[in-house]
Amino acid sequence: MVSGSFSRRLPARLTPRIVSSPRVSARRKLWVAPRPPSLGDLAAAFCLASLVLVVGCLTYVYVKGYLGSGSLVVGLTGDADACDVFDGRWVPDSSYPLYNSSECPFAERGFNCLANGRNDMDYLKWRWKPWRCDVPKFNVQDVLERLRGKRVVFVGDSMSRTQWESLICMLMTGVQDPNTVYEVNGKTISKTIRFLGVRFQTFNLSIEFFRSVFLVQQSLPPRHGPKRVRTTLKLDKMDDMSRNWFDSDVLIFNSGHWWTPSKLFDMGCYFQVGGALKLGMSIDSAFTIAVNTWASWVETMVDTNRTHVFFRTFEPSHWSGSNEKVCELTQHPLAEAKANDQTEFSEIIVEVVERMKVPVTVLNVTLMGAYRSDAHIGTWSHPSTVTDCSHWCLPGVPDAWNELVFSYLLVKGRRKL
Repeated sequence: MVSGSFSRRLPARLTPRIVSSPRVSARRKLWVAPRPPSLGDLAAAFCLASLVLVVGCLTYVYVKGYLGSGSLVVGLTGDADACDVFDGRWVPDSSYPLYNSSECPFAERGFNCLANGRNDMDYLKWRWKPWRCDVPKFNVQDVLERLRGKRVVFVGDSMSRTQWESLICMLMTGVQDPNTVYEVNGKTISKTIRFLGVRFQTFNLSIEFFRSVFLVQQSLPPRHGPKRVRTTLKLDKMDDMSRNWFDSDVLIFNSGHWWTPSKLFDMGCYFQVGGALKLGMSIDSAFTIAVNTWASWVETMVDTNRTHVFFRTFEPSHWSGSNEKVCELTQHPLAEAKANDQTEFSEIIVEVVERMKVPVTVLNVTLMGAYRSDAHIGTWSHPSTVTDCSHWCLPGVPDAWNELVFSYLLVKGRRKL
């Protein structure tokens, strides 16, 4: 069985370089002619070298087993070397899609492109294929049994809600009685509701979504602040709803799409740390502080022996034109990755997670989406007057994210579902 890696190398410019310089001692040393080594000296040197070699091998095995155990994907076949599952291409596969959105009551109408008039179905027939291995096909019965009695929580923006809906629809294909699956508060899915929870009664399973587009707390500005400041993001405080997140078995985060001037400064929203406004702070700097706040919260509040924590990187869009307001979809995936990917956000997430003291998996999906200029909603939205080159049709790209998540969770490692 061949393992696959969920780690992703940082760009060269992000890799820290350590330059060592020799230190010169000011103390003078007397020259003493060395004596020839005795047989005992040689034996001692041999033993010491052997000990160093054994310790080195054991250390390698331990580190490989401990750090690598969270990076292996069961069932991957291909090259025996480490496989980066996020580095690959989309290949045609007639066995897809995994579900029919029109038969899934939890697929939002706005994401159901076929129901909204899209005639071609080519965009549904693609599977993500890493270059050096294969991701196992999603086995719905196996996943449902593994998730029996569990709680899966998604936290983030509308992209997170899309992945939440995708997972529910994927799982519903394995449910005999659809009436045993319901939203716990009887709510209809909408983009403004801050909490949605779907219960799979037969499996005692909850799949939940919390809308928290910044992850940190948004509040009123301090007194006597500039008039242009209508709200602030408290970068050092988590969203008030975070108290509802940590008691879960799978916890998947995303953020980034609301970290733009049009959704922050143009709306009168500025940054705050402690009691101080940070009017001149850049969005990248603020995002870094917010992700570090999230990381500290995970380290402090989440029992990672129980909870599998993921952070999904930025999902690329395919807007074009001089003002990036033109949405022209292609019929097939691009031959080369090309998109508006906000790479700096993904790099910040990777850097922060690498420094964390607890295991967290980065779902580095940015490259995957960069090929899929065919899979956005486009003009097949609801209402049809809205054109969308950011969100994805369902079924579609978010299904591949969930396939990777559950390939990871079914790993033969130190933690299991």
